[in-house]
Amino acid sequence: MAWALGWILGTPALGALGLTWRAAAWGVAATVPLLIAMHLVADLPWEPLRRLSREIEETVAPLFAGCPPLALALVSLAAGVGEEALFRGVIQTALGEAVHPAVGLLGASLLFGLTHLVTPTYALLAGVLGLYLGAITMATGNLLPAIVAHALYDFVALVYWTGRGRPAAEPGQ
Repeated sequence: MAWALGWILGTPALGALGLTWRAAAWGVAATVPLLIAMHLVADLPWEPLRRLSREIEETVAPLFAGCPPLALALVSLAAGVGEEALFRGVIQTALGEAVHPAVGLLGASLLFGLTHLVTPTYALLAGVLGLYLGAITMATGNLLPAIVAHALYDFVALVYWTGRGRPAAEPGQ
């Protein structure tokens, strides 16, 4: 979808992708606040977050339960590349060039949130995530930090949520 929309709009999906170690390191560093936020979502006693945690435990976790880490990594990489190419690479860039960079950031983040409408809370958090990833893309002028942060976060989150609530292995197993 990113490549097709990018072709239609004349905005290459990965046009702002620069494969550098520095950009990759920015992406890894940008993952830390996301993981802290995930921990808060999982453990804060605020009811909308508790509902979101239950929804993830009941829908997402069973969907990926039993998947080997490599499969989780590939799914995470596909989401990181595909979603960042579409939302930051095409939509944010095209809106930003057509109207204003702030409109691109806000529009792409709103659409990102709406496409993650599992619950209203999840959509809101995804929209905030979109703002964060879009701001990183704007600040660095490179799509790679957002791709790395998105993919790495998704991987750690999938590993965490698929293992949460699973009984610990017996000693010797």
